Amino acid sequence: MSRIKRWLNMHSEEFNVDGSLKPEARQQMLSKGMSNEAIDDYARRLKIKYDKWKLLDETQPEDWPIYTAYDFFTEEEKRQFNPDGSLKPEYRESELASGTSEDWLDEMARRKRLEVDRYNRISAEYAEQGINFGKEQMEEKLASSRTYLERLKQMQQDLANFEEESTLPFDPNTSF
Repeated sequence: MSRIKRWLNMHSEEFNVDGSLKPEARQQMLSKGMSNEAIDDYARRLKIKYDKWKLLDETQPEDWPIYTAYDFFTEEEKRQFNPDGSLKPEYRESELASGTSEDWLDEMARRKRLEVDRYNRISAEYAEQGINFGKEQMEEKLASSRTYLERLKQMQQDLANFEEESTLPFDPNTSF
């Protein structure tokens, strides 16, 4: 997605899509006591930023990886659900055979479809603003998992150094 979209999202009340100051914004600034020179300087500085972002969009477009809600499913959920949130037929059959209620299976599918629809809606809203929601979520997920692994490694080191158990971030009896 483009940097210009984000810039316009931040400045759409004052600037046109070509980066020029809107006449009504100029009038509002004048009514607040700003001088024409100050307004022109402000408009010129922001137009320079607009042109810089536009050039970058044309010469070095941002990477825009596409993530779907399915990319955030756990391995268990991927075994149970299709990418649209519906239950996989083989999973439904095996659960019905093991005695799970059909109403419960329908409820599981309904909840997962709502989750997928919510992800898609939010992703589309963010994209309109020039923000890659899926990429942000994936980076957050990866950062969280690294933090967990780092803390786990640190705890193992602390145990080897005979640190007091009450200071450890996890239960020391947890198997690694």
